[in-house]
Amino acid sequence: MSLRFPSEIVVERFLPTVRALLAVEMADRGLTQQEIADALGVSQAAVSQYLRGDATVEDRFAEDDRLRATVDTIADGFATGSIDGYEALGELLAVVREFEDRGPICAVHEEEMPVLDGLGCDLCVRGADDAVAQERQALATVRRASRRLATAPGMAAHIPNVGTNVGTAVPAATDETDVAAVPGRLQAVGSRVLVPADPEFGASRRVAEVILAANGFAPDVRGALNVATSEELLDCARERGYEPLRFDAAYEDRSTRLQELFAQRGELPQILYHQGDFGIEPVTYVFGETATDAAERTIELVRATDV
Repeated sequence: MSLRFPSEIVVERFLPTVRALLAVEMADRGLTQQEIADALGVSQAAVSQYLRGDATVEDRFAEDDRLRATVDTIADGFATGSIDGYEALGELLAVVREFEDRGPICAVHEEEMPVLDGLGCDLCVRGADDAVAQERQALATVRRASRRLATAPGMAAHIPNVGTNVGTAVPAATDETDVAAVPGRLQAVGSRVLVPADPEFGASRRVAEVILAANGFAPDVRGALNVATSEELLDCARERGYEPLRFDAAYEDRSTRLQELFAQRGELPQILYHQGDFGIEPVTYVFGETATDAAERTIELVRATDV
């Protein structure tokens, strides 16, 4: 009997196939061979080999629509700078998990280890931890939201002096350690927005507090971010049907006061703001189902202020 691990299939068959597909798609988008090599973590000579079609690919992987769509997404992201290696790896790991769940990796594994044939094997997918998956998803949405904010034109003008944070809570969150956010907050440096670190749980107190208050009232809403309060932004929100809700800036009992305000209105506002207080900078919060949704809504408003 040949003892073969699924991870061997990933390393020996899936990874070379993905690299070959990515090299071609990235070259089609104008990246140089050295840029492709740097992104894929291989030599320039290996990229040249991929582009000549000399690399061995596994057709069952290469012809799968799911992998093709992911390769296109990653190639576009590398070409525009909207995705980094961490995010690309996350996208590919998602494909691997799908391929291992009665997919083409299973087919290749059964072919190379015939004893598995016909067993309905679930070696790769048994014992999935939903809580871990939820945490990974929360971190991923904050990472995507941060990148979107950092690359959105005009965003730097709306970053408050204290910085912007963006967060997503896991389902059934109870405290700030259940909310993923950016340590150190996003900061404006001239016309640029800098993201100082990858997201972590428990990295925000104020944004987490607002998210938890909103989530307690509307369970589907688990994301939010803060920007500087401005009349231009609030007016743009009103024009788009987001009636902002004002609240007192004081920190004491803020969560309780917010839930009372939400109950009085009878619905959760998309936009929540205060005008500051002694030692407290005026800040506006934008809600969304996730951090990514909140970021897209914010970018929409920022874009409208420049019109």
